[in-house]
Amino acid sequence: MNSNAYVFSFLRPAGRAAALSVLPGLVLCVAVTAAAMGLQALETRWLGRAWLEALVLAILLGTGVRTLWAPGPRWTAGIRFSAKTLLEVAVVLLGATISARMVLQAGVGLLAGIALVVVLAIGASYALGRLFGLSHHLSTLIACGNSICGNSAIAAVAPVIGAHGDDVGASIAFTAVLGVAVVLGLPLLASAAHMDARMFGVFAGMTVYAVPQVLAATAPAGQVAAQVGTFVKLVRVLMLGPVVLSLSLAGRRAASAQPTGSATPARLPSLGQLVPWFILGFLGLVAARSANLIPTQVLAPLSAASTWLTIVSMAALGLGVDMRAIAKAGPRVTAVVSLSLVVLGLVSWTLIHVLHLGMR
Repeated sequence: MNSNAYVFSFLRPAGRAAALSVLPGLVLCVAVTAAAMGLQALETRWLGRAWLEALVLAILLGTGVRTLWAPGPRWTAGIRFSAKTLLEVAVVLLGATISARMVLQAGVGLLAGIALVVVLAIGASYALGRLFGLSHHLSTLIACGNSICGNSAIAAVAPVIGAHGDDVGASIAFTAVLGVAVVLGLPLLASAAHMDARMFGVFAGMTVYAVPQVLAATAPAGQVAAQVGTFVKLVRVLMLGPVVLSLSLAGRRAASAQPTGSATPARLPSLGQLVPWFILGFLGLVAARSANLIPTQVLAPLSAASTWLTIVSMAALGLGVDMRAIAKAGPRVTAVVSLSLVVLGLVSWTLIHVLHLGMR
């Protein structure tokens, strides 16, 4: 048997099984995406413009489908693949549309401000959790999830602090529902506050949970808002590394202070927890674009592919929204998560106000 035949015989069973498990949910997400894009086209034809972008329509349609019908296990793998893997690929491709000049234009003040906002938001959210009687673990998970990047931060922090499954479940119960509400409401707030595209991008990047939700929220404001929002959001996500490492070291220090055998030291986080792979890919394409290593003629197709994959991810996000999550989470978790988001918004608004005054 030659080497090629050997490779194919080794990969074929696993590859076929993985593809078959992903296919139903992926097709469902693509169908919702096609419907959203069709509705956007009808809006443009009948109303002269798309008042609701396909990104937002995909969320709404997905949520509508999920409300009327809960996809069973057959669909789960494909929906999860669309919401996570396709999203990460979309973020990587988005890096090709951003050059280092944009990063330099952001300025040291904005970068330092993002770090400061994350730290302040974590402290305020944790304090709110303890004030409402939540446990240390649950308060920490909510604080990191709200302040950094939602479920990704919760998933990274949970094993480091030794959180229980119940705490993880309670802390992420609101992410999908509240995240969609923020995506839909943020453009209205920006319009009422008369934000320009750059300021709106900063505000969205500072307050929205996930990268695709930033794209969905900023899409109505144009490409500048989407690029700035994504850049700010990714800087926020990069804060996950220092935060997780700090929590790990603090946990090990606290464990070492206990009598021998009374506590288990928190394990050190892996490199993947500190810096997600898609951020490295995003930064790599930013560097390649800045060095003119990406041919100009492929920039538009890469941007279109990123947008399309993001819409598919939005459909998957909507299909994962369970409107009953609010009732299951409980009033104290509801209050803490909601108030934490308000605090994050106020702190971010203050940062934007200071930066805006500084540019005059």
